[in-house]
Amino acid sequence: MTPLRPLVPADRDIVRRFLGSRWGSATILLDGRAIDAAALPGFVGCNGGEVAALATLLDERGHSEIVTLDATPAGAGIGSALLELAAQRARALGLNALLTRTTNDNLDALRFYQRRGFRLHRLVPGAIDLEREADPAIPLLGRHGIPLRDEISLIRPL
Repeated sequence: MTPLRPLVPADRDIVRRFLGSRWGSATILLDGRAIDAAALPGFVGCNGGEVAALATLLDERGHSEIVTLDATPAGAGIGSALLELAAQRARALGLNALLTRTTNDNLDALRFYQRRGFRLHRLVPGAIDLEREADPAIPLLGRHGIPLRDEISLIRPL
């Protein structure tokens, strides 16, 4: 894999395709807002011309939010490296925290983030049920057969 580097405008098409394959779309819903993750700043690593690692970031209200984080293969330390790049970037911008969100069924993400200094920040019961009204393609069941209903925010002070 190529070294991780900041996203540049020329990456947008490949990032859009990658997000489409991994997330179903480059459009991510956050608090009822449709965010084009392919247009956000972030970091990328490629393997053979294809995205193998990606973090997209949204800066607002004193923090940087990790909108998407993908690293393949899992367990190789790439996700941790992306998190540290995001933290360095946020500090350089004068921001005081990293924020991320996941769903109630994503036990792997909850474990990953907490082991890297994130703390539970906010629970939004029924958030995914509301998003499903806007996007009926969101499944009723998530990972491990857990009903997909709620959003959990985690925060890491910088």
